[in-house]
Amino acid sequence: MRWVILAACVVLALPVSLRAQQQPQPASGDSVAALAKIDLLEAQLAAQQDQINQLRKLLAAQPQPLPAPASGVDIASTPGAPAPGSQATSAEAGKPAALRFRIGTVDITPIGFMDFTAVSRDANMASGIATNFGAVPFSDTVNGHLREHQFGAQNSRVGLRLDTKVKAATLLGYLETDFLGIVPGNVAVSANSDTLRLRLFWADLRKDKFEFLAGQSWSMLTPNRRGLSPLPGDLFVTQVIDPNLHVGLTWTRSPQLRFLYHPNEAIHLGVSVEASEQFAGGASGSGAITLPKDLVSSYGPQLNTGSGNYATPNPHQDVVGKIAFDPQVGNRSLHLEVGGVLTRFAFFNPVTSKSHDAAGGGASVNVNIEVVKNLRVAVNTFFSAGAGRYIFGLGPDVIIRGDGSPSLVRSTSTVDGLEYQARPNLAFYGYYGRAHFDQNVAIDPADGAPVGFGYIGSPSNHNRLIQQGTFGFSHTIARDPSYGGLQWGVQYSHLVRNPWYAAPGQADSASLNMAFLMFRYLLPGAPPPVGR
Repeated sequence: MRWVILAACVVLALPVSLRAQQQPQPASGDSVAALAKIDLLEAQLAAQQDQINQLRKLLAAQPQPLPAPASGVDIASTPGAPAPGSQATSAEAGKPAALRFRIGTVDITPIGFMDFTAVSRDANMASGIATNFGAVPFSDTVNGHLREHQFGAQNSRVGLRLDTKVKAATLLGYLETDFLGIVPGNVAVSANSDTLRLRLFWADLRKDKFEFLAGQSWSMLTPNRRGLSPLPGDLFVTQVIDPNLHVGLTWTRSPQLRFLYHPNEAIHLGVSVEASEQFAGGASGSGAITLPKDLVSSYGPQLNTGSGNYATPNPHQDVVGKIAFDPQVGNRSLHLEVGGVLTRFAFFNPVTSKSHDAAGGGASVNVNIEVVKNLRVAVNTFFSAGAGRYIFGLGPDVIIRGDGSPSLVRSTSTVDGLEYQARPNLAFYGYYGRAHFDQNVAIDPADGAPVGFGYIGSPSNHNRLIQQGTFGFSHTIARDPSYGGLQWGVQYSHLVRNPWYAAPGQADSASLNMAFLMFRYLLPGAPPPVGR
């Protein structure tokens, strides 16, 4: 549009100039007629100058093109895109996408994929395509003798990315949904009408070295591949197909306020205030703690055991801090980060009319490095006292003693692996993950019996250790900016679960083999990350 208006200006101005130069000098006897012609030419020139001024105003009013988004498109772990951990360059991010459109000054990019996932397990997990890692059945149980084969389209994604400028700041909005929400009991009988679920919905404002995010996002404690970016492609959440990701990974998706400072391109600092829960186990197939008998009715509502929704009280929100380093080592990239979380618990004992509280937290050290071209090594660790909820809720944060006071449960986790981009459209991966929860036992003053977590006689889902080994690949068959892409992949995993207590004659461990097969149609526009 700009070049068309400039060309119009030149075309309008050029004839006037040429006519002015080509006018013959009037003869002395024709002075009156010559003056009339000059007046006419001046009037025409003034009218055309007015037209040029109007065209210039129209040109100045045209909206300026937006710069490339501040963060790369979500392609960091998609086969056919840059190697895992990399970020799209400004030139790449600025390329027009087939489904990108503009409303006013906002660029809108639909994102997502249509997913078909099949999973086969040699034991019945009763959890659909997403794996409840803490509930692997023992071989001497009914479910341990059964097999399951599941089909699902629940992991399909629908979302939007919005990019615009607010004066001198860059504004990025992100919405992502899937269909893994709570469903009615008869969902699999006929219609398979899975429920839409909100995954991510946040806005991020960045100006110069400062950045602010508000909304529901991955916890800042989730390992990154680059910087402290909230975009899924910049996070290390593995490349697996399983919607519940991998044992040992530290993460939540929660409402939060995040404040970031970027001194330079290699150093990033952030503080995040995130939704907290007084978690006592009971999620992802793992067992809840055992309460003293006299405190079951009063302390049950003060603890979230996987079904408390938003009713559980808490003294304040969790605070997460993190610093990330992204130096360039030769021609290889390196990501190093150190993070921590502070959480707090508070209870009231109506039996004694006393209040009790405790502070807990955890720390993480994560490394992601390209050791040779296209081969990355990742090591992610987490150590906690009272922050087991961040290990996919596989163990509790606290137990309750006989007097009603809380006692923190210690836990550790790791997920480590290799990711190899063999070709632009073919990626291989392998991971090992583990989550360990210490026992924490108290005595019930009512009857002298043990309570808490992991005591002798405790439920078989009070897990001491859960381990998972995984390998797989993803292959992009074809991708075109006008039509989208086709992708398929395979994942195999072996799971082992060890409880703190096994009854006499019962196996002291449970194991599971499972294989996933995935087919996806990737929407045109920004490619989605694999296995998110």
